[in-house]
Amino acid sequence: MRATVMYGAGDVRIENVPDARIAEPTDALVRVTRACICGSDLWPYTQMEPTEGGRRMGHEFVGVVEDVGADVRTVARGDLVVAPFAWSDGTCELCREGLQTSCLHGGFWGGTEQDGGQGEAVRVPQADGTLVVLPVGEDDALLASLLTLSDVMGTGHHAARAARVAPGKTAAVVGDGAVGLCGVIAARRLGAERIILLGRHPDRIALARAFGATDVVAERGDEAIARVRELTGGLGAHSVLECVGHDLSMTTALGIVRPGGAVGRVGVPQHEQIPTTKRTFFDNVTISGGPAPVRAYIEELMPDVLDGQIEPGRVFDLVTGLDGVPDGYRAMNDRESIKVMVAF
Repeated sequence: MRATVMYGAGDVRIENVPDARIAEPTDALVRVTRACICGSDLWPYTQMEPTEGGRRMGHEFVGVVEDVGADVRTVARGDLVVAPFAWSDGTCELCREGLQTSCLHGGFWGGTEQDGGQGEAVRVPQADGTLVVLPVGEDDALLASLLTLSDVMGTGHHAARAARVAPGKTAAVVGDGAVGLCGVIAARRLGAERIILLGRHPDRIALARAFGATDVVAERGDEAIARVRELTGGLGAHSVLECVGHDLSMTTALGIVRPGGAVGRVGVPQHEQIPTTKRTFFDNVTISGGPAPVRAYIEELMPDVLDGQIEPGRVFDLVTGLDGVPDGYRAMNDRESIKVMVAF
């Protein structure tokens, strides 16, 4: 089968790889119909050291079940399913607590040994705990939004939950990528009265406003902190969603949260330490978040997608086939695209 393999920074290739197949009785074999490129994929795209064997890419996909292992009970051949960006058994103690990204028997797509979502098929371990059947057809108009449940919509929701977004409160979203935009959706869905987006790209700002952002701050660094504090009467936002992962973005997030507020961080951190810890300590600021257990949120968010209450699929502004994936990485890295969908 054909799949995306990254060999180093900027070196993305579409190659023939061993066919995905059932290896364990708890596996399912899924033929991918839609996948996408994630903002987190851009970290290795810009930083990965060259390797001889390459790394399989992609962790967001929707597809059709082609085969199942003998022990699989919740999905069957022909089902259209969405896969979270981490696979999990759904039964261990941590899964039962809603933390499937820390499943005792789980893992993540891609790398050197596991199939990635940016390929024609995927072996899905722990299929019963991982896959969710979609109640639509392969070409349904809602498929783009349902695909976001594999990662970015669930991740934006996780940021909002970690930041304790609540009705009548002010939320600020640091980052105007797909996760940040979904964070705006999540903040509005959870009842935030005011939503401040920190971003500077006109197309993304327009989409954020359509999703519910009430204010936009285009400044960066100290100027951004000053502007948000000006907008909030000097106090800062009750809830801050950090959706980038850079040192600067985290410093900004901690600079705009009000005393007693919370920061939900979901941007993959590119730094080893959390800045300004002394000030946030004395301000009783809660810092939470991490890789979103999106499997825990799919059943909660899917009804709102199905009835049109939220439209996270609008973050996809470029659609390509598998052969166009390398250029899709370039387009996202150059900020020519918010998020690329791969259609098979």
